[in-house]
This record gives sequence, C-alpha cells and structure tokens, in this order.
Amino acid sequence: MPPAAGPEAALPVAHSQFGLLKQRRFLPFFNVQAINALNDNVFRQAIIGMLFWLQASDEQMALYASLAPAVFILPYFLFSGIAGQVAEKLEKHRLIRITTAMEIAIMLVAALGFMAQSLPLLLVALFCTGVQSTLFGPVKYSILPSVLRPEELTGGNGLVEMGTSMSILIGMIVGGLLFKLAGDQAPWVAGAAVVSLAVLGNLIARLIPRVDAGAPDLKINWNPVPESIRMLKLARKQLAVRNAVLGVSWFWFVGTVLTSQLPAYARVHLGGDETLYIFALALFSIGVGAGSLLCEKLSARTVEIGLVPLGAFGMSACILDLYFARTGVAPASGLDALGFLREAGSWRIVADLLGIGLFAGFFVVPLFALIQSRSPKHELSRVIAGLNIQNSGFIVLAAMSALAAQQLLGWSIPQVFLALAILNALVAIYIFTIVPEFLMRFLSWLLVRALYRLRIRGIEEHVPDEGPALLVCNHVSYMDALILAAAIPRPVRFVMYHRIFRIPVLRWIFRTARAIPIAGAKEDPALMQRAFDEVDRTLAEGELVAIFPEGRLTGDGEIAPFKPGLERILERRPVPVVPMALKGMWASMWSRNDSRMGRMRVPRRFRAHVEVVAEAPRDGGTATAAQLEARVRALRGGEA
Repeated sequence: MPPAAGPEAALPVAHSQFGLLKQRRFLPFFNVQAINALNDNVFRQAIIGMLFWLQASDEQMALYASLAPAVFILPYFLFSGIAGQVAEKLEKHRLIRITTAMEIAIMLVAALGFMAQSLPLLLVALFCTGVQSTLFGPVKYSILPSVLRPEELTGGNGLVEMGTSMSILIGMIVGGLLFKLAGDQAPWVAGAAVVSLAVLGNLIARLIPRVDAGAPDLKINWNPVPESIRMLKLARKQLAVRNAVLGVSWFWFVGTVLTSQLPAYARVHLGGDETLYIFALALFSIGVGAGSLLCEKLSARTVEIGLVPLGAFGMSACILDLYFARTGVAPASGLDALGFLREAGSWRIVADLLGIGLFAGFFVVPLFALIQSRSPKHELSRVIAGLNIQNSGFIVLAAMSALAAQQLLGWSIPQVFLALAILNALVAIYIFTIVPEFLMRFLSWLLVRALYRLRIRGIEEHVPDEGPALLVCNHVSYMDALILAAAIPRPVRFVMYHRIFRIPVLRWIFRTARAIPIAGAKEDPALMQRAFDEVDRTLAEGELVAIFPEGRLTGDGEIAPFKPGLERILERRPVPVVPMALKGMWASMWSRNDSRMGRMRVPRRFRAHVEVVAEAPRDGGTATAAQLEARVRALRGGEA
C-alpha cells in the first residue's frame, strides 16, 4: 500500500526557520501574534505611564498594582474552557480574524479611557484584553502543527517565542515612553497607538491562509467549570505531554518571579534609575529570543526534548550565580545602563541575565514542540487551553510566593533568587525522574553531538510526517540507533539485538526509548516472537519502527544479506518501507573496525563526519528483503 499523504505533504519545505518568514503559511500569523503581544504591553505600560503623568496618589498606584494583574488573568480561569472548544470547532484563520476584530473594539474602549483619564474604564478594557488573549491563546499554538512540518515545529516555535519576548520588551518601552514624550497630547497619542496596532493586526490576519478546524463537529459546552476540568485532564492524558505542560507552567512560574523582582532589584541591588530595569528586562528578553532561535540549530530540526534538561539546569546555574554576583545593596545609586556597566562586577550580572533567558529558551521551545507533536490534532486546542489554565495558576502562585517570602520571611531579593535556583533544580529533577525520556534524550543528544558531525539527506522529504512506516538501515556501530534517532523528527522505536540492548549506560537509554530487543530463533524463540508481536502492535498504532535487517554489526564494513524477518513483518503489516543508509560510521568510534580496546580510543575517529541518507518509501505489500538490501547498498555507495 502506498504511503498515506498527510496534510503536511503539500506544504513547501523551509530548510531554515528563517525561511518560514518568507512563506505565507507562517509570516502573517507570526506578525499577528507579535503585534498582539506588542499591543497588550503598550496598553498596560501606558496605563502606568498615565498614572505617573497624572501624578496619581500612592493609594491609586497601589490600587492599580493590586487590581491590574488579577483583572488581566481572571479571564483565563473563567473562559479557557470555552476558548479551547471554540478554537477546536472554528477554522483557525477565521478565529484569528474574529479575535483581532475584538481587539479593535477593546482598544477603542481603552482609547476612551485614556482620553477621559478614567482608571475604571481602562480596567474594564484590560479585563476585555484578557478575554481576547484567552480566546487567542489556544489557536496561537494549535495552528502551528497544521501549517508546519514536524521538522519545522522547533524552528517555528523558536520564532514565535522570540517574536513574543521581543514584542513584550518593545511594548513595555514604547508604552512607558508615550506619556513622557507626548506632553499634553499623551492621552490622545496613547489611544491612537493602541487602536492603530489593533487595526494593523486585523488587516494582517486577513492574509492568513485557510486552516481547517481540528474538530468541526464538536458540540460546545458553555458551562466553563466542567470544561476547564475536562481540558486539564486532556492535558494530562499522555505522560510525556502532561509533564511538558507542567514544564511550560513552571517556566511561567520562574519568569514571573524573576520579572516581578527586577524593578526593585535594579533599584536596590544594582543601584539603577528607572531605565536600568528596562535594560535588565531587555537582557532577559534578548536571551530568551536567542535561546529560542538556537533550538533549531542545536536540535538538527527535530523535536529534541534533550535540550530541556540542559535548559533547566542552565537556568538554575545562572540564577544561582546571579545570587552570588550581588548579595547586598548596590554601592551607588541613580545609575543608568552605561553607568551600571562601568561598575565592578556588572558584566557578570549581564552574563547571568542573558544566560537565564538563553537557557529558558532551550527549556520552553522543545516543550511546546513536544505538546504540539504528540497531542492529537483534534484535541490540541483544548490541550493548549488546559495549559493556559494551569499557567495562570502558576503565575498567581509565583506572585504570592515571592510576596510571602519577602513579607513573611523577610527574605531579600537575592535570597528569593537563591531559593528559586534550588527549587528550579528540584522541580527539573522531579520531572525528569517521572519521565526519564527527557534525560534519555539529553544523554543521547550529548553523545551524538560530542562524538560525530552529522549530515542528513532525504529524511525530511521521505520519512512520513504521520502514520506507520518501517525504516530499514545498514548496521555499522553500537551508536547507530542514537544517530538515526537524532536525524529523524518523529519518535522511532528501534528493534535491536538483545546483547546490544543490554550494553551498560546505553541500556538505560535504549530501554527508556522503548527499543525492542530481539534474539535469533535458535537463541531465544520466545523473545523473538515477542519482538515481532511488539513491532506489529507499534505499526498498528501508527508509529515508526526502525530495524537493522542484517541482524548483526558489520565485521568488515560491508553490508551483510538482509534476514527474512523483514518480510515476516511486512506480511503481517504491509506498511510503507523507507530505505536508509549510514555513511562514515565504519571509520568512527564504536564500530568493529578496531579491537575492543581500540573502540574506546579518541583519535581520528572522534567527531567523525557521519551521514544519514533516505530515499522514497517502497510499497510494503510488494517489497522484498533482496530489493530493500539493493536499495540500501545503492544509498550507501562505496562509503561505509
């Protein structure tokens, strides 16, 4: 039977994440979400600017500081259950146009609030902005798997996170300057700015091409309470997704604690004026943007959750160093950014703030990509809605925890950072203990990147984006499965000889990756039968299975005849078969090119150039072992 063509089959290929910015399937959506984040922050910061411009009393400032976060976040608790269903039922391009049209109406109310200098009216508009963000949130992330290929998810999410973080920063700067620079016309300028951005977002939203609904026949339950509970359960249905959702929410917890402390930290411990807080926030935002963009490069265009442990422990290390960099009050005061940079120890703090953001990008981008790739498409919007509910709870918890630590325990801001660094490490260890797949992918990612220089050809074009397929490849070294796993965007289950499966260190990686051990019929017929049954079950569930049909490592660099077990698999389940070849592995570490001790040496084979090549799938109903062996030989050519 021929390979089923998923909706991604007709998508143009972008060989770099920046190539997506030239394609209509991504660019209008990217611009809309960036403008939405920009306008939200221009609006919120302009309200604060207006209060200073009006020389509001301390009571009014305190009232706004208390009410504004609650007013904005309350809709996430109230309406996420409905928003997830709406995002699932409506065409996604249509919903984005509706929410951007809502934004125009809301910003017109905000403009009236600025012109009337009415805080109550501005708080009403802020609540409505929260409602609009609640509706936009599920479609913001659920649209990506519909318009991107699996190998583009990490890069696309990286661009979205970069665009969001930079838009937040620019919005805060612009919103804060409006009432400082516009003089007597500031209320009119602020109103015109937020309305203009809303209109621009709606105009660009009309350029987003059609994206079908995930579940057009879904019957909406307008009671938000049971639906919110149901969506939280959907987000926890699959173990890896559940813990990815927990990881994203924890990212918001850490980010909320850090950013909420930055204004006072910049003033008290860095000795800064009001501009130094923006500088510190800019460093964190630039770090997040850079880390988000680097994810695609580091992951080789796969959904590489191995970056998550690197991000988690990197964040803890940088937050911990930030504590030691400045534990007491600043020796000077009233410093602007340049004045701060001239102070002793300032560049260490700059590096820490950039590093926290950088590792935060490594942490959150693969988690979003995992949620999108492993959640059923007809449930993804509701999973994202459940994620938003949980995020909101973690944001509130973060704000309350930081306040309690300072008010009740008397902690300084650096001590809050120290506690956050330790807590972040403990939470990371907990997540990776519950789902060892994260740590397994990290170890395999480290091994592959440290030992080899990997080149990939034909994987994106020929390995199916969805549905079952059998991958067949030559077998050269003990690292072959890890090399292929690093090259293929989708999760793969490998069938491997049981003695290789039990190699120390690698054994834990293979078991966590759900590899399938197999033995020969004379060696252990029961194990062999269990392996064939598990392969068939895995293919029936629509997953990828990879086998090495030679049945053993090559002893001379040449391909051995393929075993008939390959045909036995296809007789039971005639799925598409993708021929693949490993090139360059014979001259690398861990092949049988050397003696047992020689394999452990580091010399010329360290960082060897290795290539993975794939060609178009073959019909599993007619393919034979001999034909597939010939195709793998041709792919490998003369290079072992």
